[in-house]
Formats: sequence, C-alpha cells, structure tokens
Amino acid sequence: MTSPAICHTVAATALGELTVARAGEAITGLYFTKHWHPPARAALGPRVDAGFGRVLAQLEEYLAGERETFDVPVAPRGGDTFQRRVWDLLAEIPYGRTTTYGALAARLGGDANPRQVGGAVGRNPVSILIPCHRVIGANGSLTGYAGGIEVKRRLLEIERAEAAAGQQTLALGG
Repeated sequence: MTSPAICHTVAATALGELTVARAGEAITGLYFTKHWHPPARAALGPRVDAGFGRVLAQLEEYLAGERETFDVPVAPRGGDTFQRRVWDLLAEIPYGRTTTYGALAARLGGDANPRQVGGAVGRNPVSILIPCHRVIGANGSLTGYAGGIEVKRRLLEIERAEAAAGQQTLALGG
C-alpha cells in the first residue's frame, strides 16, 4: 500500500503566510515564511488549495482565541528517533502552559540535554499544531522559534501563557 501523495497550500493568516502540507487527511508540515528548517520545495508536493479547509478554519479559530485544541490528524515527516520523542512530548504541553527545554530533557532521561532538546524543538515540522512555542528558557525567557520570537510571543499571548514571568511553567512529570 502506498502512502498518500503530499501536497500543500499557502494561506494568509494573522501571523502572515503559512505553508501547510498534507498527505491524505494528515497534516505533515506547517511552516512560516522564514521558517528555520523548511523542507525542499519539491518535498511539499504540488500546490493544491482544496482540502485544507478544516485545518485552516481551526488555525483561524485558534489565532482568534476561540480554540484551544486541534482535531486534525497530524503526521510529521522526517526526524530521527530522538526528535520524534521530543515532538511527542511537545504535543502533551497543555494550552496556556509552558515548559522548559531542561524539563523536557529530564523527562527524556538518559543523556538528553536542553541543547539537544532545543535542536529537536527547532526542527518540529508542524508548528502550532505540535506546540513548540510553549517551550521557554529556564529563566522564563523566550528563546528561539522557527517563526521568530515575535510570533512565539503572539502565540503565547493568545494562550495567555505568562512565559516571560515563567509563572505557568509545567514540569512534565514522568
């Protein structure tokens, strides 16, 4: 059985243009205009504007502060085993809460360290839907984000997360 072909669309949002890729019904990528680690253009498949209505409507609702969770299937492509483990943990961070790179590293155990976790977070191919914006520095500072720090700040403000003060930091327990 072959996998569904990937296609993409480009949508205007309150955050600027976003490129959304999918394979069948599953969202495989969500990228900002100046995304840090975008896939090669050919990996996005052809531009097909039909079939993205559900995810785009949910993104619009989220950006308007009217949605806390997404119910579209997500199937990130790429990544090694470590990166996928980090992305799975990102998906567990609740709306309106933040955690730190160190807390994620502790949750992973072994030799994982915050810098490695940061590298994996930065390579998350499905921004927003896999909420990498909810990860902050140990001192509560907003650190790197593939869409830029201002976008990260806006996303956290939408969620009313008090990231700068670190008041809602979540220590993901094991």
